Amino acid sequence: MASSLSRTQLGLRAKLLRRYEHQPLVSCLSGLYGCRWRRCETSRTQPGDCCCSKLEGVSFALLVAAFCLTLVFLYFWGNAENDYDDFDWFNFGNLGFWFPWSVVLLVIAAGFFTYVAVLLLLAVCLLSEGQKLYLHWSHKIGILVSLVITVLATAVLSRLWSKEWTTLLLSFQVTAPYLHVGGVLLMTALAWPIAFHFFRMNGRVLHGLVLSVYLVLLSALYLVPLGLYSPCIKEELSLGPAPTFIGHRGAPMLAPENTLMSFEKAVEAGSEGLETDVTISYDGVPFLMHDRTLRRTTNIHQVFPNRTDTAAAMFTWAELQSLNAGSWFLSVDPFGTAGSLGADERQRAGNQSVCSLQAFLQLAAHTDKLVIFDLYRPPSSHPYSDTWIQRTLEVIRQSSIRSSQVLWLPSDLRSVVNEFDPEMQQTSGSRLPLEELQSNNIVKMNLDYASMSAKLVSEYAAVNITTNLYVISQPWLYSLAWCCGVHSVSTNDPQLLSSMGSPLFLMTPGEYNLIWILTDLLSLVLIVPIFVFHWWRERGLTSCSGDTISLDKATYSKFRTEMSDIWSISSGNQQAEKKPNLATVTVT
Repeated sequence: MASSLSRTQLGLRAKLLRRYEHQPLVSCLSGLYGCRWRRCETSRTQPGDCCCSKLEGVSFALLVAAFCLTLVFLYFWGNAENDYDDFDWFNFGNLGFWFPWSVVLLVIAAGFFTYVAVLLLLAVCLLSEGQKLYLHWSHKIGILVSLVITVLATAVLSRLWSKEWTTLLLSFQVTAPYLHVGGVLLMTALAWPIAFHFFRMNGRVLHGLVLSVYLVLLSALYLVPLGLYSPCIKEELSLGPAPTFIGHRGAPMLAPENTLMSFEKAVEAGSEGLETDVTISYDGVPFLMHDRTLRRTTNIHQVFPNRTDTAAAMFTWAELQSLNAGSWFLSVDPFGTAGSLGADERQRAGNQSVCSLQAFLQLAAHTDKLVIFDLYRPPSSHPYSDTWIQRTLEVIRQSSIRSSQVLWLPSDLRSVVNEFDPEMQQTSGSRLPLEELQSNNIVKMNLDYASMSAKLVSEYAAVNITTNLYVISQPWLYSLAWCCGVHSVSTNDPQLLSSMGSPLFLMTPGEYNLIWILTDLLSLVLIVPIFVFHWWRERGLTSCSGDTISLDKATYSKFRTEMSDIWSISSGNQQAEKKPNLATVTVT
């Protein structure tokens, strides 16, 4: 009877131990992380033991490095969405066919990050359960592949699109407050496994190293807001009016770029101005075309298959009029928006032709919109290679547009243009000294959004020079431009930006300081008890009853011994029950 009660008590304690060790969870974690699904394949760290072998330590370090690099790359490329169109058309120019490479790259980056993040989460959970790490060889290969591809992609994009790193820095002015909160919460969550292993380690040097690294990172995160600058952290009353829109080649998400339909769509979306690119035909007719050739936005490969690489300026106006400038938009669907058009709009888009500067100016005059354009000089063998500016000015004069509606951007022969028509709004695309800008009668700056700066905008505004930034199509970039006091932006998506009633991120200094202090205090309030708890727990285990003699024979060893007794008794009983049966068989 007493023996039966003792076995019952031991069984209960064994069950409590299994529940304490979360054995089903541990088996699942070990199976996913190291393909060790059996209970006998899991290994719990003992006090004083390392959490893994040297090889597994290197694998874990690579896993952490892969997590950091894939996270940076995913954040980097995710914030580059504003320029995906340029990236895809750059590849079109090199490969000869269009494909949404930007989206493919984003999916790959997200896949690698998700894979590595899940592995890291499994490792942290195993460490929190006191388990040794054993990463399966297939995961080790996967981590190396993720690292290599991420590093190569980062290197290539940095070489070809170094501007995107500037975009990354700009994004911090919007996302840094949220990244700060996320980073502090992450370090707070890591306090549990770090404290668990910290108090089980042997060696003062290792103790000091682990604690120092953790405290340095944590302190840096706590103090990051001291160096944070964001123009969107300001008093709400100091926020200026929203920047107006200039349709970049019209509204290229709703119609083929640089066509009359595209500009009409931009006007309907509320654009204050229209932006385009002007080239002079061989017989002297200025027309709208962004690329040097006609391959991308016309059906030249069907009409003039032997002249696909010929400069657009080397075609006569009659030849240009024979081309279709809209069917490519429906077949390629560069922004994924062609499907939103109705049947009539799709038919109209597919029948667009090359637009002349004269027709463009007439539309702007009729709708009272500003115009701004890049003017391309024809090749040296072109009849108008020396008089392209004069020819353009003649067309402007012949149109019904008011001179004050024209933002004259070309820097060539600016003094001649000033004398020809002083009422044009002289616009500069270069950051020149203020004295030079004023001497050239510059009234507007047209700058890449990468040069966005509240200080720069304020300096120009102080001398009555307004600022336009191009090309901004993402709400977070538009929000940042709004907070910087920018007067207008060139955009591919006026229909989206016009729906914004306020910046996505706008916070008063008092509100942000409150969030900062509360986040840090909450983190500290959680971390200190976690470390105290693990210190108390490990101290109690080393000094508990006489059944546990040394640190490596703690309570866990006691329970294991008791469990072994249960298994021994159970197996002994089974053998005793089997022996009579065997004897009976022998007699028979």
